[in-house]
Amino acid sequence: MRQDQHRFTIHTQGKALHEFTPEVAQWLAGTGIETGLLTLFCRHTSASLLINENAASAVQRDLLRWLESAAPEDGRYEHDSEGPDDMPAHIRTMLTSASLSVPVSGGQMMLGTWQGLYLAEHRRAAHAREIIAHIIGE
Repeated sequence: MRQDQHRFTIHTQGKALHEFTPEVAQWLAGTGIETGLLTLFCRHTSASLLINENAASAVQRDLLRWLESAAPEDGRYEHDSEGPDDMPAHIRTMLTSASLSVPVSGGQMMLGTWQGLYLAEHRRAAHAREIIAHIIGE
C-alpha cells in the first residue's frame, strides 16, 4: 500500500461554488497510485465540500439559493461574532460536508459523467480555503 497527501488552497471571492476537479485529477495522476481511495477534507467550519453536477450552471445557482433559504442570514442566531453570515455559514457546512471519499481506479477518480468536486464558500468575504487530499492505494 502506498499513500500520498497534498494541500490545495482555493481563493474565494464570497458565496459561490468553486469546482476543483481538474486540480485534484492532475495531482492524483502524479501520485502513480492506480487503485485506492481518495479522501478530501476541508479545514474550515464555514465552507464545505460537495460532489455535484458540473454541466448545468443552473444546478449550482439552485443549490446556493436552497442553502440560503435553509439557513438565512436574518435568522435569530446567538452566535454572530463575525457578522450576520457567520452562523448561517456554519449551518450550511453542517448540512453539506467537511469531507468526501472518492474511489480511484486506473489512476482516475471514479466520478460519474456529470459529477465534479466543489468547495462551497458560505461566507460573503474573500477567503483562502485549504483542502487536504489523501490517497491510499496501489
